[in-house]
Amino acid sequence: MQIYLVGGAVRDELLGLEVKDRDWVVVGATPGDMLKKGYKQVGADFPVFLHPGSREEYALARTERKQGRGYHGFEVYSAPDVTLEDDLKRRDLTINAMARDEQGHIVDPFNGQQDLENRLLRHVSDAFAEDPLRILRTARFAARLQPLGFRVCDQTMDLMRTMVAEGEVDHLVAERVWQEIQRALHENEPGTFFEVLHDTGALAILIPELVPDQAFAPAMAALHCVHQRDGSTEERFAALMSPLPEQQSSLRIQALKAPNDCKNLAQLVAAVLPALTRRDEQNRPALSADELYAVLDTADLWRRPERFSLFLNVLTCTLAPADQQIVQFLERASNSASGVEPKALMAQGFTGRALGEAIRRERLQRIQQAITP
Repeated sequence: MQIYLVGGAVRDELLGLEVKDRDWVVVGATPGDMLKKGYKQVGADFPVFLHPGSREEYALARTERKQGRGYHGFEVYSAPDVTLEDDLKRRDLTINAMARDEQGHIVDPFNGQQDLENRLLRHVSDAFAEDPLRILRTARFAARLQPLGFRVCDQTMDLMRTMVAEGEVDHLVAERVWQEIQRALHENEPGTFFEVLHDTGALAILIPELVPDQAFAPAMAALHCVHQRDGSTEERFAALMSPLPEQQSSLRIQALKAPNDCKNLAQLVAAVLPALTRRDEQNRPALSADELYAVLDTADLWRRPERFSLFLNVLTCTLAPADQQIVQFLERASNSASGVEPKALMAQGFTGRALGEAIRRERLQRIQQAITP
């Protein structure tokens, strides 16, 4: 029985990066051998075990053979006769298909170290084409390693384009696509993820509304801005979707099955941007106190001030420079209107509908004062 450190841990060690997770492959063992040594089996589809001390994952060497479309339908074979090279060959990229033995020697049958030196993301074998999720994973690695100068090699880009043309991406389910998008939004250069998808044609399948340059370019600029501000997932997603009209945005968000916090903020941005960017005859922002109040109300400032802060952050990254004063108007209006105390109005005798009217009048008056030069 031989044990090897494999995959991302080896890659990151060689790049001098922090190793966050370590995965191990065991060659020449059976499930019974692992159980006798105190490992706990956790894998249902193939034998994966938790180390009794470190709780790190140890997987028996295995091979996979495609049986259907999409990323489903793999037949897994795991037995003592599966070699380390057999196991590494099923992996996606050469830089993820290296191993280190217990003596510290690197096992590199597919020249991953050379690709690390050349800063290339290259598929290990034609088996890459059996799993369309690898297109998104490769794009995500490109986004993670772009600051180090990595790019997807031409042959792998061609293979991914072929996979898209053959309809493989059509078989990805929304939940798995969202998982990759969510991770990509927090990579070192998240825009690179979408650029790779755009160049392979996968973006036209997954988020076709972003493909036209009039949507793609501002989406990348807004995403980059929010990334530079260390924005949350919902801020990043709202920035990504911000160039789309409200109906388009809403339908695509539903199709992606984004979680509620991401969905709500993105839909809020799409709903109010047209009103915020409307200008008067002198080409100045044309927002009245009533319209500002309507934006604050739509944003549910009164009950969700934290989300309103995220909303303003996204606006800062999506509005044109000439429109940035709108953010200042909203900040002043929100600070003033939030100061209305319903209890004080109740003490004056307002109740029921009359109380609601009094609160609205007071808020409007404060907004008007806040935006009047």
